[in-house]
Amino acid sequence: MCRHLAYLGPPVSLASLVTEPARGLYEQSWAPRRQRHGTVNADGFGLGWYPQRGPAQGPAQGPDGDGAAPPARYRRAVPIWADPNLPDLARALHSTAVVAAVRDATVGTAQDETAAAPYASGPWLFSHNGAVPDWQRLPDDLGIRLDAATLLGLEARCDSALLWALLHARLVAGEPPGEALARLTRRVRAVRPGARLNFLLSDGHTVAATRCGDTLFHRSGPGSVLVASEPDAADGWREVPADSVLLATRSEITVTSLALPSERNATV
Repeated sequence: MCRHLAYLGPPVSLASLVTEPARGLYEQSWAPRRQRHGTVNADGFGLGWYPQRGPAQGPAQGPDGDGAAPPARYRRAVPIWADPNLPDLARALHSTAVVAAVRDATVGTAQDETAAAPYASGPWLFSHNGAVPDWQRLPDDLGIRLDAATLLGLEARCDSALLWALLHARLVAGEPPGEALARLTRRVRAVRPGARLNFLLSDGHTVAATRCGDTLFHRSGPGSVLVASEPDAADGWREVPADSVLLATRSEITVTSLALPSERNATV
């Protein structure tokens, strides 16, 4: 399993989200309080953020054409506390949207930094907190044929990278983020009942998340929202019910149930 978070709101330093909060993501790497599987998240970490550009730099066209710069990432295969560069980096970087994670690797998956969330493509940042048993056979069991280009293009040899490829195909096809996450979660659970599928997905403007197999919480502030695997020491956190999908903007949060009719025979 892992611990992860996503933020939307006014520009803040990455340190204020990741390394500074008491009982926050940094501390959760060695002392998670609500993690149901695994006891330490020491198999790497990742930070993803949407760079802010000053007036002198002019607008930066992102892949979605909205003038936003595409997300940047910093990922390492070492425990987050073992990176001496992180404190200064996190203090210096500011953003209005962040996705970050610390990793407890699934047995038999890649151990290098390419397997550390967040994954990225176009405007998207994606993180998976969980595990899928026998993930190598998942496409066959879902009835999906992945072409060679997709398989060779996986960022890492792990369940999270495969899930990201399946989800990204839905996003490229135009499926709304919440629907794409919910449908993929239900389909995977149908063929892997023991799968743990807590997802985070952001395009810099919205956050979509699922709670399926572990905990998830959210906290709102003035024009901001923070979604995380578990709370830090601040007040105001609210727990997301089990088997739910969350959709958030800077001003609104909605939570709906994943308990919908079976889609075993649906096409992914």
